[in-house]
Amino acid sequence: MSEQQVDNSKRTWLIASGCAGVVGGAGVAVPFVSSFQPSERARAAGAAVEVDISALKPGEKMTVEWRGKPVWIIKRTEEQLAALKTNDEFLADPTSQRKPDELTPAYARNEHRSIKADVMVAVGICTHLGCSPSDKFSPGAQPSLPDTWTGGFLCACHGSTFDMAGRVFKNKPAPDNLEVPPHMYLSETTLLIGEDKKA
Repeated sequence: MSEQQVDNSKRTWLIASGCAGVVGGAGVAVPFVSSFQPSERARAAGAAVEVDISALKPGEKMTVEWRGKPVWIIKRTEEQLAALKTNDEFLADPTSQRKPDELTPAYARNEHRSIKADVMVAVGICTHLGCSPSDKFSPGAQPSLPDTWTGGFLCACHGSTFDMAGRVFKNKPAPDNLEVPPHMYLSETTLLIGEDKKA
């Protein structure tokens, strides 16, 4: 066997090995790189959520998940709406001026913090340490609540209280009102949580 034949054999072997390495490397790299892409579940977690509220009756609440957060939808009664006006002097931010772009979209900067007065839409997470407040819709004296309670939410972890518009009461650990997520109505009875292009 001549020296030139040996060099050609080595060259062929090196080229074949190199090609195999490139193909093998690509086989390993493709799944690795694709792992950086968001999963279907992750993409879905950020997508807007369509909600049918046609069965929601006055005084009732439903919860849906949006971006991994609980979003409350509450059909407020006439009494609950009327009570909102009586709370202003006791609230830390009655007109939702703190962090308005972060917590309250422009269309919800009103006394009822909603597009439609009777339908409240809010993220059910306390602005103090991220606990989920419990419903305390019944007015009147109750444990951990004042005698003048008009209905709302109590975060039992540290005692923060919110009215039926998600507005935080003064001198409580929670610094801000509950967040109103972006939302809009697709029809009289269908809400879209997570988008507000037409709101």
